[in-house]
Amino acid sequence: MIAYLILLLAIVSRVVPHTVNLTAVGGSLLFFGARRSRWQAVIAMVALAATDFYLTRFVYGYAFHTNAYLVTWAWYAGVCLLGHALLSRKAGALRVGAAVFTSATSFFVISNFVVWSGSVMYAHSAAGLASCYAAALPFYGNDLVSTGLIAGALFGLPALGRKLADAMHRDHSAAA
Repeated sequence: MIAYLILLLAIVSRVVPHTVNLTAVGGSLLFFGARRSRWQAVIAMVALAATDFYLTRFVYGYAFHTNAYLVTWAWYAGVCLLGHALLSRKAGALRVGAAVFTSATSFFVISNFVVWSGSVMYAHSAAGLASCYAAALPFYGNDLVSTGLIAGALFGLPALGRKLADAMHRDHSAAA
């Protein structure tokens, strides 16, 4: 149940107006993937795809073209699968950090390559590709921070709570 609430957090973080590019998408997808079965990644992908449709059509007022989002939707599913593969059995700090880095970096690399290759915004050359990636660096930094904060809280706070409870139990047992 909590995984679905966290998925809702990801959706809300995209829909509510925000001035900086900080969303709960990457961290929420990692958590959803770690807590739900692999086939349920489809649920997360469909929910976020519906959010893409809503934002494109009704918030930004653009025509919606499914093919423009296929890579993003595959990324949603991929991050859920990454969460499942890397974090479902053991979610230590190193694993969570690796998943956060992989999630944010893969989105940066893939989405900006698609922008470069599929638009006329940048020259179709090595310099154009470099310009595309350079222009997106601030967004990458924000995504890395937001994914790290969300995943750190979702995986770290329960682990911290367990350690505190164990320490209190040991202290109580030693005092008795």
